[in-house]
Amino acid sequence: MKLLRTIRLDPSDTIVFEQAAEPGEWAVPGSFMFMHADPDRLEGKARVAFRSGFLGIDSFGWSTLVQIVNASEAERAQAIELLAHQLMAKFGAPDIAAAAAAAEEEIDFAASLCDQAESTLIAMLRSHEGGNIRETFRTLRAHEGERPARAFSFLEVEGEDEPADEVNLIDLAKGKNT
Repeated sequence: MKLLRTIRLDPSDTIVFEQAAEPGEWAVPGSFMFMHADPDRLEGKARVAFRSGFLGIDSFGWSTLVQIVNASEAERAQAIELLAHQLMAKFGAPDIAAAAAAAEEEIDFAASLCDQAESTLIAMLRSHEGGNIRETFRTLRAHEGERPARAFSFLEVEGEDEPADEVNLIDLAKGKNT
């Protein structure tokens, strides 16, 4: 079986979200976090979480991207149990059985998004339309074959002597051309 794990390709999640998920947490889309919010009135980091955040179930932090990974039945059960306890603690679920049922539904929905190859990344766009929350998912995967060249690379070239350019930033700031 396959499930979703949070991934952090750069530090941007720690900047754009109030709380970023740690890399490697089991993840669900997490729209239930906004069930009592008016999405049209969300601002700042809460709005970013609404629009594009997957919920890491360990920290209840957000991640822009998740990765499809293989998971055992024991890991699935562990994820359900962890999410059930979070639902009890943070949402006041009436009992562990109700929390576990809701958690299993969330984990199963996350698993339904895993119909691509392992290591595929998934991004989400969440919107509010006609009083309903709508989620659109996009998969991102590496191209097969050769990797494209990087946009910028630095090469050290031996045997080519060029005159050294010296720039005096202080003189430039004062309007002098030296």
